[in-house]
Amino acid sequence: MTVVHFDKTRPQEEAPDDGALEESAGQSGIRVILADSQAIYRVGIRKIFALEDDIRVVAQVENLTNLYLALQRYPTDVVVLEGQLIAGTIDAIPELVRKAPDAKLIVQVTETDESNTVELYRRGVRGVVPRSISPDLLVKCVRKIADGETWIDNQSISWVIEAYRAQATTLTDPKVQPKLSKKELAIISCITRGMRNKEIAYQIGTTEQVIKNYLRKVYDKLGVSDRLELALYCLHHELLKKYTQELNGTAATTEPSQPLRAKM
Repeated sequence: MTVVHFDKTRPQEEAPDDGALEESAGQSGIRVILADSQAIYRVGIRKIFALEDDIRVVAQVENLTNLYLALQRYPTDVVVLEGQLIAGTIDAIPELVRKAPDAKLIVQVTETDESNTVELYRRGVRGVVPRSISPDLLVKCVRKIADGETWIDNQSISWVIEAYRAQATTLTDPKVQPKLSKKELAIISCITRGMRNKEIAYQIGTTEQVIKNYLRKVYDKLGVSDRLELALYCLHHELLKKYTQELNGTAATTEPSQPLRAKM
């Protein structure tokens, strides 16, 4: 990997750009990483930020691999990220949040759609903006997000609210229940008792990877994202009661046999 340092004898906006990691001069202000596959966007956005006294670009990268490296190397307040870099990589945003919890993410998209926008905000993105955003709005967006706010337009607000309403309906409506296999129900039962994947795998007689694969399918079927949401779903839909009934062939009782617990 090539590292190109800014020449501190000339203005920042005149520094070369080859898509590798680039470090800026040591100044105070909002520290930004530009992650974009297209050099023209990196150059343009860097020049926009160079005009602002309180914003400085600490690194520029052209792919996710270099972005991970940059986040480890440079203290960062905001990442301006091209949406195309994370297309088809579902776990990219959570991984970025995990690696750099203090870095706030702005995703630039070519076009907005409801499902993608909701998923980005749900996974931890602080702002979703179009690639055609004006320079002054982009600067304002960076400042707001660096201050801990979320940048979201009226349309996206409506999408997010509707998505959470739909999720709440799914969690509380007993009629909306997808078909689960006995093995999936057995794994769910173990999770609500606070067991970890390794313990579940030992009890069922399989591997941790198999348990992870089953859990991904269960999450997709039930529309939940983690163990806690799964436990809440079980509570509302009485899945443990039905699983116990299937195993024992007895009538459903009025109380669950085990308290719901979910280790995160």
